Amino acid sequence: MQLSKTEEELMNILWKQKKAFMKDLLDAYEEPKPATTTVATLLKRMTDKGFVAYKSFGRSREYYPLVKKKDYFAKHVNGLIQNFFNNSPGQFASFFTKETNLSKEELENLKQLIDQEIKRK
Repeated sequence: MQLSKTEEELMNILWKQKKAFMKDLLDAYEEPKPATTTVATLLKRMTDKGFVAYKSFGRSREYYPLVKKKDYFAKHVNGLIQNFFNNSPGQFASFFTKETNLSKEELENLKQLIDQEIKRK
């Protein structure tokens, strides 16, 4: 299952804070801040989808992520490769390196990362 853009924005705040009450989440938004009811609706949907859980403290709830950021984005990128690049990491890498206007230094850094991963395997 996937998050909407607004859910991802809230999830990024939650990943950063690790756990937070509604007030903490609202404070993390830039102006104009969303309405409390909007954030509550997003949290409800994210809870129903299994991305967020909470602990109750009286009438307050402390929310925390159930999914790690790394795991969510790994699944997202793998789906992108599967759906748009014929399940070919090579096609994805080719597109990424040509279409993102990376500098020579950035390409060298990517090459080092790839070389390290080859050695690891």
